Amino acid sequence: MKTGNIQWYPGHIAKAERQLSRSLEKVDLIIEVRDARIPLSTSHPHLQRWITGKQHLLVINRRDMICTPAFQAWDTWFRKKGHSPLWCNAKDGTGVKQLHNAAIRSGEKLNTRRRNRGMKERPVRALTLGFPNVGKSALINRLVRKKVVMSSRKAGVTRALQWVRLGQDLDLLDAPGVLPPRLDDQQAALRLALCDDIGQASYDIESVAIIFIKMLHRLEANKQTGISLKILEHRYGLPFNKQDATQWLTKVAERHTSNDKRRMAQRMLDDFRKKQLGPISLEIPI
Repeated sequence: MKTGNIQWYPGHIAKAERQLSRSLEKVDLIIEVRDARIPLSTSHPHLQRWITGKQHLLVINRRDMICTPAFQAWDTWFRKKGHSPLWCNAKDGTGVKQLHNAAIRSGEKLNTRRRNRGMKERPVRALTLGFPNVGKSALINRLVRKKVVMSSRKAGVTRALQWVRLGQDLDLLDAPGVLPPRLDDQQAALRLALCDDIGQASYDIESVAIIFIKMLHRLEANKQTGISLKILEHRYGLPFNKQDATQWLTKVAERHTSNDKRRMAQRMLDDFRKKQLGPISLEIPI
């Protein structure tokens, strides 16, 4: 089953990207945030243009959403590519102290250069950058230790750029999630939909759920993904047995939602997003 062409570029994101282009001149550090379940699909194609001449920290949020083998495989992969990823979980604060320390070290480098030029020290200006709903605002709230920006596990909550002061050493700019104007990689777009990193209006829930079931079947053989179809059987009371995904969803809907496949599809996606199907990685290192 095809999902159709998944595209989502609402007006507030287009506006935010224009504001972002002007703000880049004012920042010293880019804190790029990605989703651990899909670290490649949440890499913006314009990233290299934005980080040129800036210090860059790669933060991979939602560490808790993937299994240990996936974490180890991705950490090794990124380090071989020359990155030093910071793994975080904004929900419980894991890794946030390490992120804070890394940002402060970036500020120390900045102020060393300023002193050498006879200039006064100042706080480092950092921009949090990433796709919608990857956890940028939640990380900022964790860093500041109070809710200073709107945060929700829903794409499109942050609508405007907002500066936040973190002590005397760091100023953070919280920006709305940014997307390419066109999602040319439709497999990546599908993963964004599954992880709720784009607006729900851009895709058909039932079609995406059926492809999700097929994806689980295909990825189960790779232990790094953490996928087990037995979890589907345990959760929904019906063995999958490698049968047709549409038929299986129909049977599950008959059992749980009076034959409402759309409602069942929504429940399944919500279960995945809330980790009720276990820690699952939808991408593996290539």
